[in-house]
Amino acid sequence: MTGKMKIVLAYSGGLDTSVIIPWLKEHYDADIITYTADLGQNEDLDAVRQKALYSGAVKAYVEDLRREFVEEYVFPTLRAGAVYEGEYLLGTAMARPLIAKHLAAVAEKEGATAVAHGATGKGNDQVRFELGVRAINPDLRIIAPWREWELRSREDEIDYAAAHGIPVPATKENPYSIDRNLWHTSHEGGVLEDPSRPAPEEVFTELTPPVLAPDAPEDVIIEWESGTPVAVNGEHLEPVALVEHLNALAGRHGVGVLDMVEDRLVGMKSRGVYQTPAGTVLHFAHRNLEHLTLDRATQSFKNIVAARYAELVYDGLWFSPLRSALQSFVDATQKTVTGWTRVRLYKGQVLYAGAGSPYSLYSPALATFGADDVYDHKDAAGFIRLFGLPLEVQARVAQATVTLAGGRTK
Repeated sequence: MTGKMKIVLAYSGGLDTSVIIPWLKEHYDADIITYTADLGQNEDLDAVRQKALYSGAVKAYVEDLRREFVEEYVFPTLRAGAVYEGEYLLGTAMARPLIAKHLAAVAEKEGATAVAHGATGKGNDQVRFELGVRAINPDLRIIAPWREWELRSREDEIDYAAAHGIPVPATKENPYSIDRNLWHTSHEGGVLEDPSRPAPEEVFTELTPPVLAPDAPEDVIIEWESGTPVAVNGEHLEPVALVEHLNALAGRHGVGVLDMVEDRLVGMKSRGVYQTPAGTVLHFAHRNLEHLTLDRATQSFKNIVAARYAELVYDGLWFSPLRSALQSFVDATQKTVTGWTRVRLYKGQVLYAGAGSPYSLYSPALATFGADDVYDHKDAAGFIRLFGLPLEVQARVAQATVTLAGGRTK
């Protein structure tokens, strides 16, 4: 390589980053190095690497980050129960800080002074990439072509790619923005920009449409250790294999479709269609095991933490001190979240079918409606009186106030 400026580009081989390589070469006197993370997107990444070199990159990195992604990003978020706006399982949001971390590492290794990404100026990913890079190496310059170039739409990008002889996966007839990894696949753009229209069938690429799913339900048993899934149907699996296995099982039954309008960090609403088969099952199963093993007060406060945790991840603040502190709380609550959950998969649904744990707080002797020698029903009277004492005092004060006011008007 020459002594020119070096830029490391987060490269997927999709429309945006395919166009960015020649654009950077035209507008910066720089050598372009690409970095591609294998997050389980099931693509021919050697072909992606070759395409980067063909498009003008002087070097192209491809790195397998699947295990790190699942162990250090997906499973901690799962233990937190973090779901953005009650629905989105954060598949893209969790992946971006991991990519940013390694992007910065490659920049340091190569002596690059800048990194670049293909996120648009309207989206969340620009924030996630840039906060991640700044948290690792604040001295790196960050180049975001979408905030600089003259291209105003995906259609413009397609024309630019054609003019430069670069093949791209998107067409004007199929202009979806797609993000795929081991945890989920998302679709945005195209006809999905009209929230009054149903999602077309071609976006459902990772699972069977529920109406076409098997007519017979299937039960799946998941085993857990301290809030982390370790086995499926009695077979202990490594993290990546476990998620892949559940993706296949749940996807066959049409489980994991989410079509939502969400609030982006930058202030606008957007619509996305997400397919998260394994994640949908794991979140449901994990939550049900927590119902069995966590006390009411801990569950209640953990719900608050989960919502805040989800916002932090969505907003690109994975490396923030608050997210780290919340993780410490979360993991402390998970010490007893050990046992098994059985879920039933049926035509897009995940149904509870049982759970057990050596740390279960459920006592049949206390919960029964039948006769028992453990719970004295008479004790409830004193409890209710004391629990409701503030309401009784408030009511008596109100009565006295009305009486006093009435006496003054006579």
